[in-house]
Amino acid sequence: MPMERLLASTAIEESWGESEPVLFLGEWCRIYSRRHKWEALDAVVAPYHWADRTKVDGDRVYLWELHERLLVDLAARFNEIHGVEHGIQYWRILVGPWLGYFTQALFDRWEQIQSAISSFDVSETVVLRGLVDARCASDMDDYLGLGNSWQWNHHLSAEILTGFTDVGVRSIDIGGSGPALTPEDGDPALTPLHRAAIWGSSVLRLFSKASDVVVTNACLRSAKTEMLLQWRLGQSPVLTPVEPVDRCLFNASKRKWVLDPGESRHAGFDECLRSLIPRFIPVSYLEGYRSLVAQAEDLPWPSRPGAIFTSASHFFDDVFKAWCAERVERGSPLVVGQHGGHVGVGWSFNHDHQLAIADTFLSWGWSDPEEPKVRPLGMMKDPVLDENSESPGSRVVLVMGNETPQVASLSSSALSSQFLDYVGAQIHFIEELDWRARDALLVRLSRYDLDWCLGKRLADRLPDVELDDGCRPVLDLLGEARLYVATNNGTTFLESIFLDVPTVMFWDTDMWGLTHLAKPAFERLSRAGVFFDDPIRAAGHVSEVWEDASSWWADPDVREAVEAFSIQFCRRSPDIVGDVRQELVEVRGRP
Repeated sequence: MPMERLLASTAIEESWGESEPVLFLGEWCRIYSRRHKWEALDAVVAPYHWADRTKVDGDRVYLWELHERLLVDLAARFNEIHGVEHGIQYWRILVGPWLGYFTQALFDRWEQIQSAISSFDVSETVVLRGLVDARCASDMDDYLGLGNSWQWNHHLSAEILTGFTDVGVRSIDIGGSGPALTPEDGDPALTPLHRAAIWGSSVLRLFSKASDVVVTNACLRSAKTEMLLQWRLGQSPVLTPVEPVDRCLFNASKRKWVLDPGESRHAGFDECLRSLIPRFIPVSYLEGYRSLVAQAEDLPWPSRPGAIFTSASHFFDDVFKAWCAERVERGSPLVVGQHGGHVGVGWSFNHDHQLAIADTFLSWGWSDPEEPKVRPLGMMKDPVLDENSESPGSRVVLVMGNETPQVASLSSSALSSQFLDYVGAQIHFIEELDWRARDALLVRLSRYDLDWCLGKRLADRLPDVELDDGCRPVLDLLGEARLYVATNNGTTFLESIFLDVPTVMFWDTDMWGLTHLAKPAFERLSRAGVFFDDPIRAAGHVSEVWEDASSWWADPDVREAVEAFSIQFCRRSPDIVGDVRQELVEVRGRP
């Protein structure tokens, strides 16, 4: 007869019971620095439901279709609640990022819980009451922070377990204890130069026209470049800082509604989701909606912009989104620029959303015949190395990626518990390097560890390897690199190739899946010895070429593959500001 186990959903140890056998919902429960605690338990870990990448592909389709249905239903409900008549695109711009993130996060927890209780004999679960982060987010930015809180994730799992399963519940009131997992530092203080630029912008804004192009968070090389773009557009160059949302109070009486049930192959999840959306939707979209709209209308921005250009604010900045949604509905075109890597090479909800809201999308070089919105320009945040950088450098620089312990949104990447498989691949790679390459190796960790304890894991397993804590800019490390090693489908390898730093890439293509656009380019890189899908073969190649990486990088077959890839995914433009300007002028001139 199977042993009964208490189900623990997060790393908060107060939820692990007293001495009974435990079923951990996932690897995120077992923080490496606390292994003396969980190693002493009679505990097993539930297999991760998205370890099956075929399931990931199918669930991605289902979740996007569900997202579209939910937008229609939520738009109708919000129009009724707020006494407005906005279209779907308005609500997609304002609420769409949160709705997509929450739906996918809840589905991930739902599927994992259902899998666990169907595969194990679960006796009960502990639900902790009084957690500080067991609350509704105030806005999208706050929601992104809460998503990295063990307390909030415990609260979300508890809602599923108590409302939609037969698992017994043991309630414990503990107040605000338990690890909160808050990796983000506070916003960096503005420099005197930045403050002066903002003050100057407030003066120059007096000369703005109602039809000027609004440029905000464009993710160009610098604020100076952003202002140059506006000057070349023939308008007053101004900086448009992010405005924090004015705080409003949560009001439970305004949340006593549910979204009407829809048709779904996941009927139980659909019911759960539609009942929890009213309880979890950020205050800025419900109680604070009128305040948010008023705050957006008070912005000293053009009232009828000829175009709106951003590369980041369309995700997290609710004040911008409220302002933007209104202007787009009135006819202003929205231009979105590529913010970083993964886009075009891999798939993600983030990219699906930005294509859905943009009139034009400016890529770093790739195009898609099935998506006419995409305009291939080049790397808009074109990196430069410090002029004092060594050439060539002396190090083998390996930059590690990072993922949230529990899924925030769906993408072709290492999802949740799979991140430990990714870490294992890095360890295998390092162990297989010859001693010379290993002596030259510098491993850059992520600045935000997210409780993976990567530094401790690597130091315990590979005590002779030098680690960088991630606080130095990547470009500084690339300036020291004789050979750069990319280990995930992110941004840095695009920067290294753009800068012509000898680069070797490896990752699991089942996990970090490639788009149909990218596969031919990566096949060419693989034949040239630039890309590998196996850490052992990658280590052998690095050991062979690193001492004279420049000669290997100059090989005609390598050059041909790298240059073709660069043109497609990290193109160098002789005048990227002029290219962006031309696109904005064309968009502005459309009827």
